[in-house]
Amino acid sequence: MEDLTTDPEIPGREIAVAAEALYLANLMLIPGLGFVALLVLWWQQRSKAPALARGHLRQTLAASVWAGVLLVLANGLILLAGGYGAASTWVVVILYFTVCHSTLIFCGAIGLARALAGKPFRFPLIGPR
Repeated sequence: MEDLTTDPEIPGREIAVAAEALYLANLMLIPGLGFVALLVLWWQQRSKAPALARGHLRQTLAASVWAGVLLVLANGLILLAGGYGAASTWVVVILYFTVCHSTLIFCGAIGLARALAGKPFRFPLIGPR
């Protein structure tokens, strides 16, 4: 196992870690605000960042957009199934959080671990190539 503390600095690792941390913050702690901060980071670093950072920025931005789309779709299903007063609302909410949201968080945690190790990461299914 490599000791990263003795390795020379990996170019772009700090930005990659920041991108993954903002992605997770958007999903769990500060929704919306985390996405705006990620957009600002992407805007500032999109052309000058090292390849590792650009890859993590691109992946986290795409995954954040997908997370928003999935949330809108879940709300649409709730409305189609009878609105927020219907019993089926909880089925959709529980399924969404169990399948979609937790998977996005799990992938974000793996992405953060890869960023900390200075390695690239691609979100399965939704990550751009």
